[in-house]
Amino acid sequence: MEPPVGLRPLLKQERSLIAALAAAFIAYAVEHSILDGGRTASAVAAVVLIAVIILASTRVAHHAEVLAHKVGDPYGTMILTLSAVAVEVLILAIMMGNTTSPTLVRDTIYAAVMLDINGILGLAALLGGLRHGEQPYNDDSSRTYSVMILTAMSISMVVPEFIPASKWHYYSAFTIGAMIALYALFLRMQVGTHSYFFSYSYPRTKTAAGGLTPQKEAKEEEAVASIVIILFGVLIIGFLAEFMSAFMNVGLDGTGAPPALMAVVVAAISAAPEILTALRAALRNRMQSVVNIAMGASLSTVILTVPVMEAIALYSGQPFIMAMTPVQTVMVAVTLVAVAINLNDGQTNAIEGMTHFVLFATFVMLTVLGL
Repeated sequence: MEPPVGLRPLLKQERSLIAALAAAFIAYAVEHSILDGGRTASAVAAVVLIAVIILASTRVAHHAEVLAHKVGDPYGTMILTLSAVAVEVLILAIMMGNTTSPTLVRDTIYAAVMLDINGILGLAALLGGLRHGEQPYNDDSSRTYSVMILTAMSISMVVPEFIPASKWHYYSAFTIGAMIALYALFLRMQVGTHSYFFSYSYPRTKTAAGGLTPQKEAKEEEAVASIVIILFGVLIIGFLAEFMSAFMNVGLDGTGAPPALMAVVVAAISAAPEILTALRAALRNRMQSVVNIAMGASLSTVILTVPVMEAIALYSGQPFIMAMTPVQTVMVAVTLVAVAINLNDGQTNAIEGMTHFVLFATFVMLTVLGL
């Protein structure tokens, strides 16, 4: 039986999610056969599922963008970054059940910050600067993001180095409370009286005046459909992540791959859709959206992932290693100093973008070296 005529365009548009759903059923059916097939078969299956998850997360991000355009900044980019962080937290929580690595959470958050600030912001500012020269944005937003990222990472990923092992659960509970308090205040600022911190007044284009047009009514229906599809997509990604984690564990076992590779994969999956969105915004000379996406994603990753993972640690009674290594601490410190200097004058340029992109290349090199 063919689908109803009105359903056909939707099925065609969401073929990536339909393919992802089919991949989840196939993975469920052949999981044991692939795992029994050994390292090579598992590694190939993991790579295929990573590609499928990225495609699915791209569709989730697309519908988050639909909502973002409907409500405008700063609400729009908040929806986009929250959808990406939701995918990341879901994958991370599932992978924690299939790995014994105590540093996966720490390494994933660190990799996400490097990808978001140095990768996304760096590449977008570089390409946007080469096309448009200096690109304006609201420097109130960059300062707010920077100080909150510094505070959140210091509390959750630097101070734990000095906490005695016998008292980790006390500090873990404190960290959960601190992150929730920070995010609650940030959310109130972002959508409340200080929402102008996170927006920028671009020159307006001429639009037709009028009441509720058929186009606007269609947008209302499109927004509802987008919310449903986002929830459906996140659910599919969760199923796929379960199988991907199992395949990666077998596929990487004994290969000598960098210890942080799984963390980088998780961070890259959530960042992939944001990269495309940020690059489009930069090339359209809308740097405020880039700043909100890159810095907002970094802050949301730290401030939302930490309490969820710490709660899991308290429930299971098994603490994670959250304190960053000396190399990671230096890279984060240099990144935050660079972003504080570069995003302090309300304009970005290609040179500022290049400095962050070089820091991103350094992060990649250190990961390859296993540092």
